[in-house]
Amino acid sequence: MIYWYKISPVDILLFRDAKPFTPGERAWAAGGFPPSGHTIAGAVRGVIDRNLDLELIGPFLCYHDTLYFPRPLNFVNGDRLIPLAWHKQHPLLEQIIWDESQPNPLVMPPQPRTSSASVAQIYRQYLPVDTIESFLKTGNISRESFGVPSQEAEDLSSEQQPWKTETRSHNSIDNYTKQVKASGSYFIENAVRLLPNWTIAIGLDIDLPTPTVIRLGGEGHRAIVNKCPALDEQWNTISELSTTNFRSTKKALAYLITPGIFERKQNNRALCRSYPWEWKLAHTNNPNQTKGNLVSVATEKAIPISGRIRDSENNSSIPAPQMFAAPAGSVYYLNQPQALFGAVEDTKAAKGVRELQSLGYSKLLWAKY
Repeated sequence: MIYWYKISPVDILLFRDAKPFTPGERAWAAGGFPPSGHTIAGAVRGVIDRNLDLELIGPFLCYHDTLYFPRPLNFVNGDRLIPLAWHKQHPLLEQIIWDESQPNPLVMPPQPRTSSASVAQIYRQYLPVDTIESFLKTGNISRESFGVPSQEAEDLSSEQQPWKTETRSHNSIDNYTKQVKASGSYFIENAVRLLPNWTIAIGLDIDLPTPTVIRLGGEGHRAIVNKCPALDEQWNTISELSTTNFRSTKKALAYLITPGIFERKQNNRALCRSYPWEWKLAHTNNPNQTKGNLVSVATEKAIPISGRIRDSENNSSIPAPQMFAAPAGSVYYLNQPQALFGAVEDTKAAKGVRELQSLGYSKLLWAKY
C-alpha cells in the first residue's frame, strides 16, 4: 500500500547536484530542484530504520492538495511535435537529412497557428493532474492548459515555476585578521524557496507517524511531513489510466514523470543515454539489426545524479559513481508500449535497475497518441 505525504519546507532548501565541487575562491556549488530520489530517501531514513527498504513514488510538486507534474517536453508553444515517420505528408519528409542510427526527428505541425491572441503569457513548467489525465487519454494538451489560472497566478514566479532561487555566499573569517579568508573557504550556491501554497509530494510504502520533521537537503534544513489522502485518489486515477494504455497494441507515448536513469555497462564502462537501452529503434540502417518500437524522443539536457555507497563495517559512506538521467518530462514515441528492462528480467543487472526505480527514478506514464 502506498501512503501519500506533503513535505512543507520551514525555510529555504539547499540541494547540490552530482558535479564535483571543491570550495575555493569564486567556486560555485551548482544545485537543482526538485530534489532527487536519493535525497528524499535519505531524509526519510533519518526518521525511520536506516536499513529499511523504501518504495518511493515521486517527488512531485503539489499546489494545495493537487498533484502537479513536469510539462511534457514534446510540446513547443502549445503545439505537439510530430515524428516524421508518423507524418507522411510533412514537407520535410523527403528533404531532411538525419543520422538514422538515432531516433526519428521531431518537427512542428506543417501549418502552425497564426493567431497570437490565444498564446499563454506564462508557459508554466508544471501541469495539474487533471491536465495530465487528459493528456493520457488523448496524447494532446490544449494550448489554454499551459496558461495559468487566476487563482494560481499570484503563487507563480516570473521563472514560470513554483519556486524562487536565492543566491547565497559562504565564507570563513580568519580568526586573526577578522577578514574573509583568501582561498579554500569561499563559495556560492543557490537556495530554493517554494512559493506560498506549494509543497513537495511523495508516495511511500511506509506509514509514517505525522506530522513529523525531517532534515532535507544541505545544512540539515527542516521540513514538515504530513499525510495527504487526497493525493492517493489522484495518483490511482492516472496510474490506472496509464496501465490501461500500456495494455494497448497501438501507438503510444511514454511520459517520464521522474528523472530516468538508463545505464548499461559496456567494456567495463557505465554508459547512460536519454532513452532505455532495451528499446530498439523502429527503423534500422543495417539489414542485420532487429527493428524495435521506439520511433522518436523529446528530451532536454541530462541531469547528473550521485548517491552514496555505505560501508557498514566502518559506519561511513563515500560518493557513488555519477550517473546522468534524462530529465522528467521527456516523452518517447513508440509504435506500441514496451516494458522497461527491470520489470521483466530477473537478473543481477535487473535487480540493480529495480533498486533505482524503488527510489522513484524512471517512472513512466503511458498516453494514447
